[in-house]
Amino acid sequence: MDVFEYGNCTARTVLLQPVGEYDPESIENEIAVIRKNSAEDFRLTAFRVCDWNRDLSPWKAPAVFGGEDFGGRAADTLGEIMKYCAEDRTKIYCIGGYSLAGLFALWAAYQTDCFRGVAAASPSMWFPGFPDFMREHEIQSRHVYLSLGNKEEKTRNPVLAAVGKQIRAAYVLLGEQNTDCILEWNEGNHFKDAALRTAKAFLWVMKRQQCAGE
Repeated sequence: MDVFEYGNCTARTVLLQPVGEYDPESIENEIAVIRKNSAEDFRLTAFRVCDWNRDLSPWKAPAVFGGEDFGGRAADTLGEIMKYCAEDRTKIYCIGGYSLAGLFALWAAYQTDCFRGVAAASPSMWFPGFPDFMREHEIQSRHVYLSLGNKEEKTRNPVLAAVGKQIRAAYVLLGEQNTDCILEWNEGNHFKDAALRTAKAFLWVMKRQQCAGE
């Protein structure tokens, strides 16, 4: 797994983000938005996964679009990311991502209490079995940001079309479990403004931590 570091390496707040095909310009745009809207110092560590569907899916599942099944190797990916969280437990670690990486970040927060916040931008809440997983387990992060584009559920694919229903249900469930959570709606479909949406997700988590005096 290739790892790319941005920002201040000594910052107390560390943002962890799995990425697929590495796009330095997209990451830099995301960081620019965060810096513009927050005075808090931070470090962002991007982890490039080799196979998006294999490395970020929490369990095996058949393909929903295209011909590539989901490989269920999220536990291996999380194990690699956790190595970077062991360096200093005084730091505040937040995990986030976009699309399937957003779902991975949400799932990871059920596996460990290491992550203070979750920034799940347009997460793949349609993933088979995930709503049941959330109902049967308790999240271990204090702050959870969820977002979706207002056109994402308007698709002919019946599995993908469930994303709106599932993310609304997730927001209600997390609220019932006394999690500090927000569900924000963005303009456009799934492929619009990914870097901006991810930046907004991390910004919300960072600000909530500040408000809580963490």
